[in-house]
Amino acid sequence: MGPDVPQRPIHLIPRADHDFWHPDSTRVARTAAANAHVFDDSVAPVVESGQAVLWEDTYDIDGALRLEDAPGHTPGSSVLTLRSGGERAVFVGDVLHNPVQFIEPDANSCFCEDPATARASRRRVLQRAADEGELVFPAHLRGGSGARLRRTGSSYAVQSWAPFGERT
Repeated sequence: MGPDVPQRPIHLIPRADHDFWHPDSTRVARTAAANAHVFDDSVAPVVESGQAVLWEDTYDIDGALRLEDAPGHTPGSSVLTLRSGGERAVFVGDVLHNPVQFIEPDANSCFCEDPATARASRRRVLQRAADEGELVFPAHLRGGSGARLRRTGSSYAVQSWAPFGERT
């Protein structure tokens, strides 16, 4: 490994999610039953090993990659932005679960812990993508390519999909 590569992996965990899902939290999650024991099994060991960085608001990974909070789906939901030369992209994770949410950004999935905040985060992310020409890479939509958006009144339309090269 080179000098800039950590010897142990570092896990970037939004502090808001860490605190929300922690077993000592007094908040009751809408999806608590589905996520029972996940914190103790998968999060606590990483934090206790010293391999976690708990971040808030934004976290600059390097000069091109930045994590930004986009709460609502969970308190610590986030997006990953990429800036390289004049190109921009945003990997939206749980901000979008369905292509209908481009057209109806106020529509939520049944898994949003805070529906009003999820709507506000989705609108903020999609508005910036449309205004600044960011490619939007949704995690939950088929195809795996980026969408270039344009505004259509109070919603958004896919202007084009960025094709990926052939995979062999």
